[in-house]
Amino acid sequence: MTKPLTLYKLIILYMLEQVDFPLTKTQIFCFILDKEYTNYFTLQQAAGELIDEGFVEAKSIRNSSHLSITEEGKDALRYFEDRISDAIKEEISTYFRENELQIRNEVSILSNYYRTTNGEYMAELVAKEKNAELMNLKITMPNEENAKSICENWQKNNQDIYSYLMEKLL
Repeated sequence: MTKPLTLYKLIILYMLEQVDFPLTKTQIFCFILDKEYTNYFTLQQAAGELIDEGFVEAKSIRNSSHLSITEEGKDALRYFEDRISDAIKEEISTYFRENELQIRNEVSILSNYYRTTNGEYMAELVAKEKNAELMNLKITMPNEENAKSICENWQKNNQDIYSYLMEKLL
């Protein structure tokens, strides 16, 4: 029988293996917590250990951790995947089917801002499809408030902005 912490690690790996793009830690945690498999603190431990062990890679993008499975994680999952019940696998499949567009959009439209060495702020806006960047736009702003506003507006209006840019550039 699989220990609970090991099962949660396998569920995380399985979820990451089912998609061809990184998932946010929030997306994974929401699924597992909604199903009441465990609590937040145990999930934090499981995810942290997967990262420490090199099975999962974490990238921080504007207050959110984006997780992707490594080759080592894929190998481990292949070896232990049979320890995840078919019922849990089906619940994961259903979750992805029902939420695919929202999940994909959350990790495909990225924005971040940071302070540059000359004291200004750089807003970076990214649109991705699968693992390919469609657009990466960097805009220098004089203050943090403007950079933050640009990032927030990109998240809300990315489709209109992208369409407008393509229309004007082509």
